[in-house]
Amino acid sequence: MKTFTPKKEEIEKKWWLIDAEGRILGRLATEVAILLRGKRKPDFAPFLDCGDFVVVINAEKISLTGKKLEQKKYYSHSGYPGGLKVKTLKEVIENKPEEVIRKAVWGMIPKGKLGRAVYKKLKVYKGPHHPHEAQKPQEHTF
Repeated sequence: MKTFTPKKEEIEKKWWLIDAEGRILGRLATEVAILLRGKRKPDFAPFLDCGDFVVVINAEKISLTGKKLEQKKYYSHSGYPGGLKVKTLKEVIENKPEEVIRKAVWGMIPKGKLGRAVYKKLKVYKGPHHPHEAQKPQEHTF
């Protein structure tokens, strides 16, 4: 008896719509990462991109626990001496709330070629509108 391995062209990809309003950031990112990888599909293979496309709306309305708004920090470095930039979570949500969800999901998917392919299927938007109506995304309930 041979082990079943799905072929790349046999994998069916769906579009999911997730409303982030009132959702806790970490729990939302976990669900999104699982959908992107396709881990709940019966034909999941860890070395293939079996996941679906995910559209997240209302990114600015996520919920956070504890004192993360003031205490959580995002670091970036320009590569030059003294080029370290530090922003709090509150500053990032005010300027680019999509980046908060993207960074949380990026930390939960594998790094490398497969991880980058999976990450490209994530679409995050600030408000309730998105340009993917033609794909008819299904609302995902948790």
